[in-house]
Amino acid sequence: TAHQEVTEKTGIEFYFPDAHAPWQRGTSENTNGLIREYLPKGQDITASDREIAQYTSQLNHRPRKCLGWETPYEVFYDKSLRLI
Repeated sequence: TAHQEVTEKTGIEFYFPDAHAPWQRGTSENTNGLIREYLPKGQDITASDREIAQYTSQLNHRPRKCLGWETPYEVFYDKSLRLI
C-alpha cells in the first residue's frame, strides 16, 4: 500500500500484473507455494522474527531450476560454484 513511498525512497519501481493473469506472476506464485510448505493455508501466520529469518534463509539457499539449479543466494551474491 505504500509502494509509491518505497519507490521515492529507494528508486525501485513496482510493477503489478493484470488481474486474472497468473502467467504474469510466475515467480510470485511459485514463491507463495514454497512459503506454504512452512505456513500451510488455514494456519495462523503469526511468526517470530527468528522464524521468518529461518524460512527466508532456507528458501534463499534452496536450488531453483529457473536459476540453473543455483540458489538465489549464489546468484545474488555471485557465490556460484560453477566453473569458469
